[in-house]
Amino acid sequence: MSSGKQRADEVEFDEEDEGEQFITEDDILQEVEDDGDHPMDEDEDEDGEGEDTLGDLAEGSSSNIPDISVQHFETHAASVFAVACHPTQPLAASGGEDDLGYIWDITDGEIIVKLTGHTDSVTSTAWSADGEMIATGGMDGRIRIWRRVGKDNYNTWEFLTELQGPDEVMFLRWHPKGSVLLAGSNDSTLWLWQLPSGNTMQVFSGHSGPVNCGEFTPDGKRIITADQEGNLIFWDPRSSTPVFKLGPEDARFDLDGITSLAVNPSSTLAVVGGAAGGLRVVSLSKGKVVNALGGHTEGESIEAIVFVDLTGVDANAPGVVVTGATDGKALVWDLSTMRQRTLLQHDDAVTALIAHPAPKSYLVISASADKTLKTWDARDGTAIRTHTGHRGPVLAASMGLNGSVIVSGGDDGLCMVWTTEAEEE
Repeated sequence: MSSGKQRADEVEFDEEDEGEQFITEDDILQEVEDDGDHPMDEDEDEDGEGEDTLGDLAEGSSSNIPDISVQHFETHAASVFAVACHPTQPLAASGGEDDLGYIWDITDGEIIVKLTGHTDSVTSTAWSADGEMIATGGMDGRIRIWRRVGKDNYNTWEFLTELQGPDEVMFLRWHPKGSVLLAGSNDSTLWLWQLPSGNTMQVFSGHSGPVNCGEFTPDGKRIITADQEGNLIFWDPRSSTPVFKLGPEDARFDLDGITSLAVNPSSTLAVVGGAAGGLRVVSLSKGKVVNALGGHTEGESIEAIVFVDLTGVDANAPGVVVTGATDGKALVWDLSTMRQRTLLQHDDAVTALIAHPAPKSYLVISASADKTLKTWDARDGTAIRTHTGHRGPVLAASMGLNGSVIVSGGDDGLCMVWTTEAEEE
């Protein structure tokens, strides 16, 4: 990395912003190495349409469903589990059941680089905050890092390092302000690394099951994670001791396992979703449940949660949050009143939710197992556009180019690029 910039790995987590560095050389625990390969079996097409090639699916030859996408990426040989748009460039990174990841150009669908080295499905792809590095995580427990070569363009990338530690990677998150990577593991551990060195900074223990989800708080000072056994832990990244922990032994917090979470922009509240359809609002300053939200069908898992900005004024307001579940509902909640504002309906499970950035921060995009994505006005629940073209459940989605495009990945093996709003008549 260039020494002309402020070092990206000098991330501050001090409560009073007094310049205390989170990462120093003294924090390094160990360095990590690379490993070998083995192939993985492929799944059959869920809808029994395996007779069609991916090219046929892209052209819609076997269905009368209109394909309104503006670009395809058809290189994956099986289901696409992860997509991530570059922070500033017209690039996406995708990962799939074929044990491969790709960086590709969303304007023409051309491959920029093939991300190899995994021996099982690639289930996570994530760009660093500055877009200079890409991480892929897989069911093989490996996390592989590539970085951009040179400063002229984004067409040349080199393999940097492989991070090891997790048994199976459940999620990847980069710090919002620097080159620090967080991973949750199937073996109940959490890992934190400094990049580009690849040095382990912290291993967190305290969960009792697979760590299904986790986030850095938007202010970058804390980490919040949750597991399959129903435990929520709030961490100071500089300490392996939790700031607080909530679990199913607290009757108010029994969610039958936690499947998703999100933190509001002011880093004061978290909304946590469970496998049985329950939702809890947690105060991060008090470390306790402040409310329960009831609206999803009992027994239907909460699969996605995202905060949206409907005011654009009060940064300290609790916020508005959208929750999506396997019942096909995406519910919009006002946390100032703890009441439901509106319902956004799909015909099958909601698999992903994305908030549009300002100035159109009232827009939210939902992806679904009903093979569609939809753009909604979260203020009143109006459907702005239905994005059709996938021939299988949509499993992942990401927004790029400041909200002007959505990139999706599906069980049909396709990635598609869409515009967010309705076309002009």
